[in-house]
Amino acid sequence: MAESTESESRKLLGRLREVMAGESAGQERLDKITHLIADSMGTEVCSVYLFRDDETLELCATEGLNVESVHQTRMRLGEGLVGRVAKYGKVVNTPDAPSAKGFRYMPETGEERFSSFLGIPIQRLGEKLGVLVVQSKEAREYSADAVYALEVVAMVIAEMTELGAFVGEGAALSPLHQQPVMLPGTVAQEGAAEGHVWLHEPRVVVTNPIADDPHREMERLNEAVEQLRVGVDKMLEMSQNGDKEQLKVLEAYRMFANSKGWMKRMEEDIARGLSAEAAVEKEQSQARARMEQVQDAYLRERLADLDDLSNRLLRILTGQGNHDAADLPADPILIARNIGPGDLLEYGRSLRGIVLEEGSVGSHAAIVARALAIPLVVNAARITTEALNGDHVMVDGEQGVVHLRPDDTVVSAFRDKIAMQAKAQERYASIRDKEAVTLDGTRINLVMNAGLMADLPSLDSSGAEGVGLFRTELQFLVRNQMPKRGELVALYKRVLDAAHGKRVVFRTLDIGSDKVLPYMKPTDEPNPALGWRAIRVGLDKPGVMRMQLQALMRAAEGRPLTIMFPFVAQFEEYRDARAEVEKTLERERILGHVLPEKLEVGAMLETPSLAFAPRKFFEEVGFLSIGGNDLKQFFFAADRENERVRKRYDSLNVSFLSLIERIVERCEETGTPLSFCGEDAGRPIEALCLAAIGVRTLSMRPASIGPVKSLLLRCNLEDLRKVITDARHRGEQSVRQAVMRYLRDT
Repeated sequence: MAESTESESRKLLGRLREVMAGESAGQERLDKITHLIADSMGTEVCSVYLFRDDETLELCATEGLNVESVHQTRMRLGEGLVGRVAKYGKVVNTPDAPSAKGFRYMPETGEERFSSFLGIPIQRLGEKLGVLVVQSKEAREYSADAVYALEVVAMVIAEMTELGAFVGEGAALSPLHQQPVMLPGTVAQEGAAEGHVWLHEPRVVVTNPIADDPHREMERLNEAVEQLRVGVDKMLEMSQNGDKEQLKVLEAYRMFANSKGWMKRMEEDIARGLSAEAAVEKEQSQARARMEQVQDAYLRERLADLDDLSNRLLRILTGQGNHDAADLPADPILIARNIGPGDLLEYGRSLRGIVLEEGSVGSHAAIVARALAIPLVVNAARITTEALNGDHVMVDGEQGVVHLRPDDTVVSAFRDKIAMQAKAQERYASIRDKEAVTLDGTRINLVMNAGLMADLPSLDSSGAEGVGLFRTELQFLVRNQMPKRGELVALYKRVLDAAHGKRVVFRTLDIGSDKVLPYMKPTDEPNPALGWRAIRVGLDKPGVMRMQLQALMRAAEGRPLTIMFPFVAQFEEYRDARAEVEKTLERERILGHVLPEKLEVGAMLETPSLAFAPRKFFEEVGFLSIGGNDLKQFFFAADRENERVRKRYDSLNVSFLSLIERIVERCEETGTPLSFCGEDAGRPIEALCLAAIGVRTLSMRPASIGPVKSLLLRCNLEDLRKVITDARHRGEQSVRQAVMRYLRDT
């Protein structure tokens, strides 16, 4: 039976090839295919349903059902047996369709005459394209061989759909990758950018899904797999002395590359008439489909490994996707499922914008994008399957929207928006050298956040008065091993040199939570944001802290040095960290190294507990910087990585502002210098309110300094403080509306 099915499958695929090669129009070609399949399978009915939009399937061709119902019969995703197949990407095989769960009667099709039903998903690399259905009057469950043969055919139909073989009239037969698409996402770095798509991992298009010579295809597959295995073995060899976790991943890679089951399934597909690359892609599509259904994190990772291996194998077989930076368009917009900080830094400032299918606002990629001031949108679903290299694309980093292949009206409106932003930038440039003094004479110190050498040119161009936060962890995150002390000394020295005497606040290593070192054994924590991170890691691993402190002191070369410890939750943690500074300072003195001219040691206030620390803490600490992002998430118990709750609570909530006021008052009592660092410092309205309640130093990304300064120069903080107080007395939950009314009226 298997052999006859294989034979029939190969015959059918051969006839499909003839149809593909013909001059028929899209609809005619699809009609011929349904006739061929019905004839070959010995069934009365064969139908093809394709998506006309994300939620609606349309009957596009049929052999055996009423012809008048073609392009008239539609169903929602999940509706009826066909909708079930489409929604879950799983085969439905039943001898009695009318009694099957979810059956929906379609009177216009005439399908009531047919009992048995077999529905096969038409999908390509996780992208759902439609459903292939065969039906017969005889009540029978289709054999495993018949199901398998149809899966092979569905794979070819998916490839043909991708290649535009069925383009015709109507939405369901409209060409793929040619229509304008608007994809919503999440803003991770503001800004607007226009350019052309550059896929970080370009999709491989299989142009020859059907093979003439199975034996030659087997040889091609074996040669490619052998090349793949050699490549994996080389990677393993090079990583033998590296991180154990990385080795485990590569070992899993090798296991898959040597998997007999994986090979056997691809060989069976070739035996049924597929080309080597089509067989690989069929396996990959099924892995992607399983990945969507699997909840277990470990299994998802393993399926992702298999997906990556399949990509490598496809590139070997087709020669596609082996491009380098020289091929970059003049205005590249990087599109990727996800990307690490190292890869992103390699692209550098050549990118106009970045769009990720996954990612988060706190990811390493987001941190690097902010450092490079490149607009970034994350969580843009389907972007990697929708976009092709060279496609025109517009990234709206203000609204979190991506316009792929936009029409003329969108292009015109978007370019007007960019022009308005350019005018605003000119206005900000004109006040760059002005001090931020409000109408009531209050001086606000505006400093910038940084984490890379690439940030430092912005110190002068933005008008920042110094660096309020230099993230030192980025240099640890972009490497595969711990950086040497000498490398850190050289980097920190370059930072201080580039600052030209302006104050730079170096935050010590802030790892843990969402920032995991690739060479550090990960800790399985149920809530890493509340776990082993930042100062907790530093105090538990004093060797790393001392190495970093030594590097900072040596880089200073006798100049003033400012060090800040992150995530301090209680006075004792600061005291212990301060003691490490004193020990390191004494050791450097004994070794004869030049000591910093002046040493300031402060802490980041990111936990509500530290706001209520003993007065003695406020007297001893050199300075405090409120880490607004973490403080807000702990104050409201709302994970800033969770899109469902991240924006649920307003930064201008009265309760949150009251906490900030309390911190300001305590710092004023003890004469402790205070700053605010975080996203809210760079938002003009929030920055204005923080200034009104007494915060005199704001640290933000360089691009925010102009807009914040522009608003501060036009406002009276005394009047605004009264507005905030009145809103509080009225019992308003947030002062935002009251502040907006005040700004409109002044």
